[in-house]
Amino acid sequence: MEHAVAPCVLYPGTEPGAAGEGESEGAASPAQTPCSLGASLCFSSGEESPPQSLASAAEGSATSPPSSGGPRVVERQWEAGSAGAASPEELASPEERACPEEPAAASPEPRVWLEDPASPEEPGEPAPVPPGFGAVYGEPDLVLEVSGRRLRAHKAVLAARSDYFRARASRDVLRVQGVSLAALRLLLADAYSGRMAGVRPDNVAEVVAGARRLQLPGAAQRATDAVGPQLSLANCYEVLSAAKRQRLNELRDAAYCFMSDHYLEVLREPAVFGRLSGAERDLLLRRRLRAGRAHLLAAALGPAGERAGSRPQSPSGDADARGDAAVYCFHEAAGEWRELTRLPEGAPARGCGLCVLYNYLFVAGGVAPAGPDGRARPSDQVFCYNPATDTWSAVRPLRQARSQLRLLALDGHLYAVGGECLLSVERYDPRADRWAPVAPLPRGAFAVAHEATTCHGEIYVSGGSLFYRLLKYDPRRDEWQECPCSSSRERSADMVALDGFIYRFDLSSSRGEAQAAGPGGVSVSRYHCLAKQWSPCAAPLRPPGAPTGLQPFRCAALDGAIYCVSRAGTWRFQPARDGEAGGDAGQGGGFEALGAPLDVRGVLIPFALSLPERSPRGEQGAA
Repeated sequence: MEHAVAPCVLYPGTEPGAAGEGESEGAASPAQTPCSLGASLCFSSGEESPPQSLASAAEGSATSPPSSGGPRVVERQWEAGSAGAASPEELASPEERACPEEPAAASPEPRVWLEDPASPEEPGEPAPVPPGFGAVYGEPDLVLEVSGRRLRAHKAVLAARSDYFRARASRDVLRVQGVSLAALRLLLADAYSGRMAGVRPDNVAEVVAGARRLQLPGAAQRATDAVGPQLSLANCYEVLSAAKRQRLNELRDAAYCFMSDHYLEVLREPAVFGRLSGAERDLLLRRRLRAGRAHLLAAALGPAGERAGSRPQSPSGDADARGDAAVYCFHEAAGEWRELTRLPEGAPARGCGLCVLYNYLFVAGGVAPAGPDGRARPSDQVFCYNPATDTWSAVRPLRQARSQLRLLALDGHLYAVGGECLLSVERYDPRADRWAPVAPLPRGAFAVAHEATTCHGEIYVSGGSLFYRLLKYDPRRDEWQECPCSSSRERSADMVALDGFIYRFDLSSSRGEAQAAGPGGVSVSRYHCLAKQWSPCAAPLRPPGAPTGLQPFRCAALDGAIYCVSRAGTWRFQPARDGEAGGDAGQGGGFEALGAPLDVRGVLIPFALSLPERSPRGEQGAA
């Protein structure tokens, strides 16, 4: 009795396309019968073999001779099912274990299963799934193929965070292009945990680019935020260049933000600032000057900082003077001053000069602590405060130690003008980090206690022992010029520039016009810098709430008004407006009391500084 012979079944190592002995090359091969596996797991390695008939599936599965060699193309169902539980190393073929990063195209056998979305059981490397996700979502149901490697993930997790994966939710195998394996690992970890870890300045560009390609906007922002604290002068330009090449706006803005917050450091670094375009340099400065909101601040500089203080060569109790060496911020809504920061160690608290340049607070000179002989001496130390980072840093010292100086900012430079018994003037270039001498004050000018301000690109100095005299320094000519003298013979409190005018505040005495206001009265006059003309601005009056015998105060311009600050109180002076430049503004200006006095020792030096919205310490609780 003739037994039925099972039809030819495809096994590893067979060559269905080869002709039998005595057969012509064009003879058709006998019909093949598929195995019992589904179509997604059964493939032929020959190009001309016809598909097997479904009727002989059972018989084909019953005859399974051992493989004679070569890579297996068909797997048993139980082998394919158990492959998902094996480790990535066990699932990889010998070729993959020898070269784990080898791309799929380099394999000797085409990976047809990668293009088949119906192969969820294909082995892959597990995604970084946090504990507990398996119980919620079950086994991973998506295979991501990238750079010849495979990662397994959950469709529900990725679809909930990305339109890219949501639109491809029907696929079980997804080939991801344009994203590196390392970047995809970080993005998958972020998708599961909501935290971006492992991002560095050298890989943040590819991570952000991958997040944008896979439509993960939250991941792109978290990667940008994570790399922000890691930016430095050494890597900020490389990050900016990568962001501009790949048009990553979030990362580009983060690099600009770092450069703006650390503007002075960037300005001094040729490898960074020298490679920026002119438009980028202007952008960084605009961002810095417009960041946050301008506030009225005041520095308490110790008891001996007042004009009546002792000379630097005299004995000093500097330890007691440093108790109030701090910077305070005024909150108008609450009507009170709050501490913002304290002067750094080594910064003299008395007799120093301060000003604002590029929204940095600079403190220079002053009376240094007493030496071995018990006598204090002038200091040459310079410090600056960065409100964007809430940090102090040392700057190159002055060429000549000086106290009771006036420090001014003009056209991107600092000017240290005079000092006690000094006529010399020096200028600081922040980009070159160097002080250089300029034309000194004329002989016979202010030996001590002068006032100074800047207007229309020039420096004006007045007050002191020759209180009626006004000098102007032209930086283009590097020379001093005499200006029309003020008619006032009263003691000058301060001088400040606003809208093309120089306002001078004089205190009343037993003589002069200001005595009409009684003790504690103030008269205000102003000088038009272009018309070169003095005119009265406010009739002699006493600021509301000012005590009898008002002590000297200092002034600062902010938001079109002048703020007068002393230990007795804080007032806002609003000048009267007129329609003609250089004309008489009349007697319409007046003082407005703003809040309680600041209970500190020494003199208060007010100034305007922009503070970020996330201001540290003193800004918390701001109105």
